[in-house]
Amino acid sequence: MIDNSRILRSDIIEPSDIDLASEILHRKIVHLHRRGKKIVFELDNATRFYIHLGMSGRLTMDPRNSPMRPHTHMILGIADGEIRFVDPRRFGGVFWLGTDGRPDTGLGPEPLSLQPKQLAQRLAKTRRSIKTALLDQKVLAGLGNIYADEALFSARIDPRIPANGLSGPQIGRLNRSIKAVLNRAIRHRGSTLRDYRDGEGRPGNFQKVHRVYDREGKPCVVCGTPIARIVLGGRSTHFCPKCPGSVKSIRIE
Repeated sequence: MIDNSRILRSDIIEPSDIDLASEILHRKIVHLHRRGKKIVFELDNATRFYIHLGMSGRLTMDPRNSPMRPHTHMILGIADGEIRFVDPRRFGGVFWLGTDGRPDTGLGPEPLSLQPKQLAQRLAKTRRSIKTALLDQKVLAGLGNIYADEALFSARIDPRIPANGLSGPQIGRLNRSIKAVLNRAIRHRGSTLRDYRDGEGRPGNFQKVHRVYDREGKPCVVCGTPIARIVLGGRSTHFCPKCPGSVKSIRIE
């Protein structure tokens, strides 16, 4: 039961005219699940809302009256504790769905349940670089920049290759690599490069075992070639120029 709801920044709520604190007060959370970067709350009156974590958002479970972390935007009082939404960079937000809204509109399949056939069908529809396509939430839900770079390196795929140019074996390797990288990152509690912390306030450790991301100029762990950094689709992209094979004169959209 949500016995206390406090919105500390009204500009994180969508739609802006909804009184979210009143809508969820004294309601019971009957189901909680994730879809992409969205944490979806289903309430006992069949209404729903979700918290989008963005790039730096996180949910913490804290004792009541415990010191509040900076950049705390919403507090939900539950039992003896509080669920707190913290987002230093404010790329996330809280979105009211009511009874009719869907949290998965426009989202592709989940990476950890992705099948090679699904991936092939989605990549066949675009000539954008494979790196840019992987970050499109309509193609694949929730895969972030770090993990796309790491998965492409693990699959020995140059990030500049057009998505619809991948072969069957490449798609199979990529599908396996995405799962392997994400599971490894989960075991290491994610990557803390700036302000990321997990739900218990601890930094992640996956950045300590990155093979390409944020390693520009450092030797490739496989062949020793310096890791390169380029920008694709407005996002930093790290890769070994040698391991996947040299790619020349590639036209990407």
